[in-house]
Amino acid sequence: MRANYVFQVTIQIEPPAARLRPDRFETVCRLSAPTPGTDGWLFFQHHLWRGAIGDSDHTREVLTEKLDAPVVAASFSELETDAAYREALAAAIETDLPRFNADSTEAVLHQHLGSSIHLRDPDSIAGE
Repeated sequence: MRANYVFQVTIQIEPPAARLRPDRFETVCRLSAPTPGTDGWLFFQHHLWRGAIGDSDHTREVLTEKLDAPVVAASFSELETDAAYREALAAAIETDLPRFNADSTEAVLHQHLGSSIHLRDPDSIAGE
């Protein structure tokens, strides 16, 4: 069971003893999605809305901390997931549906992830 939140990020590096040109670069960041029902599994609820980043400043801070590098721009690309993770996520949402103020698990997933959930073969999803 695997899943990653995938972001496009721009990192800016300003070393004190050197000059870099360019001092910014873009890269893909994959954050391993916590197992549904465990600590941190509500990342999608706290950071995403309709398939985009909800609070850019806060999410950049989170990504900066995770990457240990200054993220100056970020956009959400997708939740890449295998079928087992997708099913576990839906089951965890279903057990606490009132938390999300929605009528169904599909409504919750659409509210936060939009159409950005992409099922993949488990072997093609990079792990930690």
